[in-house]
Amino acid sequence: MKSLFATIFMACHVAYNPINSGAVQLDESNIDSTLADNEFVFINFYADWCRFSQMLSPVWDEAADKAAEAFPEKGKVVIGKVDCDKHGGLGTRFHITKYPTLKYVRNGQLAKREYRGQRSAEKFVEFVEGQTKDQVKEYLDLQELHEMDDKKRYLIGYFEQRESKQYSMFKRVASNLKDDCVFLAGFGEVSKQMHPPSQDIVAFRPNKARSNEEDETFTGNLAVYDEINAWAASKCTPLVREITFENAEELTEEGLPFLILFHAPEDNESIKQYSDLVSKELMEDKQNVNFLVADGIKFAHPLHHLGKYKEDLPLIAIDSFRHMYLFPKYEDAQEPGKLKKFLADLYSGKLHREFHYGPDKETSSDEPETANEIDTGTGEPGKNRVKREKNPPISQFKELGPSKNRYTLLHDEF
Repeated sequence: MKSLFATIFMACHVAYNPINSGAVQLDESNIDSTLADNEFVFINFYADWCRFSQMLSPVWDEAADKAAEAFPEKGKVVIGKVDCDKHGGLGTRFHITKYPTLKYVRNGQLAKREYRGQRSAEKFVEFVEGQTKDQVKEYLDLQELHEMDDKKRYLIGYFEQRESKQYSMFKRVASNLKDDCVFLAGFGEVSKQMHPPSQDIVAFRPNKARSNEEDETFTGNLAVYDEINAWAASKCTPLVREITFENAEELTEEGLPFLILFHAPEDNESIKQYSDLVSKELMEDKQNVNFLVADGIKFAHPLHHLGKYKEDLPLIAIDSFRHMYLFPKYEDAQEPGKLKKFLADLYSGKLHREFHYGPDKETSSDEPETANEIDTGTGEPGKNRVKREKNPPISQFKELGPSKNRYTLLHDEF
């Protein structure tokens, strides 16, 4: 009787708790083969002691079960999880700085972005569906190419056949860069006049309203994924990016100060000027700072902290994640070397120092002290400076970084 009861209990337990249910546990022994053998792998990097990881765990397993039903074909989708306490090497390899972190890999390539959307089983599955669908839009008439949004960047394919290795590579690239470029493709008679016989073509078209970049055609081998992907990434990821509320956390988490052009919504000319200036004078600074443009109406809050309003646009500022510093006069940015010196003064600490103490009297003796300045009155270093009563505005974009109410941060950078 006891044996019968035990058998029934085990049968019920398996029925309600299937052995293969929930997310796949990944570790050093199986993660590389999982990434190589599946089109899309969605991974939760967690720690058992982290309360946010604990809250997410049952939801993540539920999402894994729903995804298994939605994508039953082998090699399509895997929902996995990594215990970073047990497998710290994987946490290091994937640059995990907070728990839980949700990253995804398409076609063996780690996405630049991590998942930051709503944390429910339904939304996770919805995200997977969006990431795995075909990211290339087919045009049926060349006239459609004259009606594109000139604020977006495009990669356009002209193919003889849909069933070709060249187009297959183009589709893979599109799945990786869909957030950075719009991918279009035409086939057969539709695109025949745009390419030589038996030679497919892929061309880049920049966001002409906001850039002076030129159209460019890929000259490498379209059948070699690494070649077309590297070229496409260089075209789709601009030196100057737009910050939005959707990507602000991601950009903030990169940890680099922001040099931001705040502009009026329809002011494309200042964006062009700023982009040209950055590419001509500030390329060597790209490892040290993020060059951004921001809609000054959407991001009115940071402007108000600088004492500026929509009537003052365009303007340029630095957010160091400690303080914000305003470039004194927008028109002067076009003067060679001025903006570069502004950045140099950030690196040297001069901007921070002068906000607190004002300029050296020795070098600015002709400048009268203002009402909000007082002498330090000390004999210590800095005695030739004046102390300001007002501190620089605190960083506003730091507040858009990872939330301590959603993550356990491993470092206290944010």
